[in-house]
Amino acid sequence: MKNVLQLVWLIPLLPLIGFLINGLLRKQLSKSLTSVIGSGVILGSFVVSLLIFLQVKQGHTAVVNLFDFISVGKLSIPFSFQVDQLSSIFLLIITGVGFLIHVYSAAYMHEEEGQHYARYFAYLNLFVFSMLLLVLGSNYVIMFIGWEGVGLCSYLLIGYWFKNTEYTNAAKKAFVMNRIGDLGFLLAIFWLVNKFGTVTYSGVFSQVAAGAATLDGSAAIVGITLLLFVGATGKSAQIPLYTWLPDAMAGPTPVSALIHAATMVTAGIYMIARSNILYTLAPFTQAIVAVIGLATAIFAASIALKQNDIKKVLAYSTVSQLGYMFLGLGVGAYTGAVFHVMTHAFFKALLFLGAGSVIHAMHHEQDIRKMGGLRKYLPITHITFLLGCIAIAGIPPFSGFFSKDEILAAAYGANKVYWIVGVITAGMTAFYMFRLYATTFLGQFRGGEQLHGHHPHESPAAMTIPLIVLAILSVIGGWIGIPEVLMPNAHSLEHFLDPIFAESAKHAHAHHLDHNTEYMLMGVSVGIAVIAIFYALGRYSKRPELGEPTGFGKVLANKWYVDELYNFIIVKPLNWLGKLLNNFVEKDVLDWTVNGVGRLIGYSSRQVRLLQSGQVGSYVLLMVLGILAFFVIQFFVKK
Repeated sequence: MKNVLQLVWLIPLLPLIGFLINGLLRKQLSKSLTSVIGSGVILGSFVVSLLIFLQVKQGHTAVVNLFDFISVGKLSIPFSFQVDQLSSIFLLIITGVGFLIHVYSAAYMHEEEGQHYARYFAYLNLFVFSMLLLVLGSNYVIMFIGWEGVGLCSYLLIGYWFKNTEYTNAAKKAFVMNRIGDLGFLLAIFWLVNKFGTVTYSGVFSQVAAGAATLDGSAAIVGITLLLFVGATGKSAQIPLYTWLPDAMAGPTPVSALIHAATMVTAGIYMIARSNILYTLAPFTQAIVAVIGLATAIFAASIALKQNDIKKVLAYSTVSQLGYMFLGLGVGAYTGAVFHVMTHAFFKALLFLGAGSVIHAMHHEQDIRKMGGLRKYLPITHITFLLGCIAIAGIPPFSGFFSKDEILAAAYGANKVYWIVGVITAGMTAFYMFRLYATTFLGQFRGGEQLHGHHPHESPAAMTIPLIVLAILSVIGGWIGIPEVLMPNAHSLEHFLDPIFAESAKHAHAHHLDHNTEYMLMGVSVGIAVIAIFYALGRYSKRPELGEPTGFGKVLANKWYVDELYNFIIVKPLNWLGKLLNNFVEKDVLDWTVNGVGRLIGYSSRQVRLLQSGQVGSYVLLMVLGILAFFVIQFFVKK
């Protein structure tokens, strides 16, 4: 059975095959065959991932070398996959949740034309392939290839409806902002090569561990980790590179679920968790990570409070929850951050797919002010969405409670201010999620005009079954990480990930909390969340907000005017500079200079050509004049 690890190459290969078949044969394949191929290859990857996880759970790990990728002098970069505890967890998340999203897509996208339907599934398969490559690579270069792959696929999928200019602009925005972060990642790789002579995880981490005494807090480690974090801020949508993610919902809703839950945005968390020993030896960078994560968490949560687009609320919620994960990484709670990635994948995929079911029933209406009362018409979507809201609000014993509590407890141990801001953010999360729930599902139905007097109806089984599965995972998914204070030795995930974070644990400053403190922290965070939930239910179930926000609410509704600020200080100056270069430098300087040289040569040629008249008398005259000039120079000028 240990040979199962050697089959790890099948996991990314299957989605790649699905991409090629659906992409190349998109005009020949039927819709049903396209969806079977697109979903089937992901199911195959999930089965292999599950078998590998069972092997890893028994303590077996491996680095599977496929071929030599780059070999220059002493630098050797193999194309190889690393199968261990961390990658196996991400494999299950990506392929498991990804498969459910593919199944859901088969029904959600059924109105698309045949070849565009196949194009959609081809992009989805390529997206999953790229993400699998990212988490499976045994070195930073392979990770970077997958990193760029998910960036390309997000561009293709966000701009899937490419005839809509607004959507293509959103795709370009995501692409450009990610490239900014990617530059940081690329520079970090060059620095790793310069410093350690290798980019393999085993090579870098073993050298760092051996030289921990001299490398702790060194400029090289701080610089490398900061550059890696720049890459993470782009891919995982943190301040200041977060504005692309809410706009990314321009793509089909299942794409939003895939980006927000199972693939792209988790890349930054994975990268830092994988590089944990580097960050543990760079306390300055860790503080930056924690502060940026915390600031992003509360900033995005404040924006979500006043959004009326069902997907925008969820999008800013994702940015906020990613902030929690970075807070966990910043305070050294690596297991907690990975734990929250997992639980967040369950309930955020559930919430996005639930939103898709609502949008499907409302004939593409996304404004929650035009909904209400959907509980009666969408019973499965309603109950599963409610479970997702409870999970993300952090109410025990739902999954979000355990992972969020672990991060908040670690934040309390590191810095009390971190915990206070984190708890306030948790309360805001509970409020905006139940504002969304109450406005959408409770009260009276307000969408008659949109549906021309008809009532919405529940989605087909292909869409509701993934909702049910994800709802079950959202409820029980956190039970693999029950804290010691509630049940001794019940944190299975922590034990499982111990080998990945063991070296960091030797150098980290542990903050142990007594049980009374832990109970107090749990009570406060849950109490605030419960108060926020009941306030939101009471406020919005009977009196939904239908008017336009004013005052500070308007600032939040307009997202703190950050997009406008970026437009003013970056986009407009760059556009102005571009026009200046195009209209003045290009046309009036470069074109004039190049064309002027051409005109000068042309004019000179025409004048010199006159000397070639073809008349012998003229040539004799010129020859005589030349001889005279020669004698004059020889006898008078030189003397």
